[in-house]
Amino acid sequence: MTDERATVTCPDCDLDESFGNLGAARERIETHRRETGHEAVWELSALSAGVERAGDEAGVCGRSDCGDEESPLFRDDL
Repeated sequence: MTDERATVTCPDCDLDESFGNLGAARERIETHRRETGHEAVWELSALSAGVERAGDEAGVCGRSDCGDEESPLFRDDL
């Protein structure tokens, strides 16, 4: 699949699938959980520049020096 945005894998079995959109990947994780009881995970290969910038401003990385305190997205409760 071209333009793969997410890869879903499961540490408990051989699940390893790639998806072009995050919604399909999330749906696969939920379906796998319902069908097997396994906790599949995803790895995101790329996010849009706006999403990355918003995450940086919000300080979602959890580091004390991360985030822009002047941004309305900043979260100091993380």
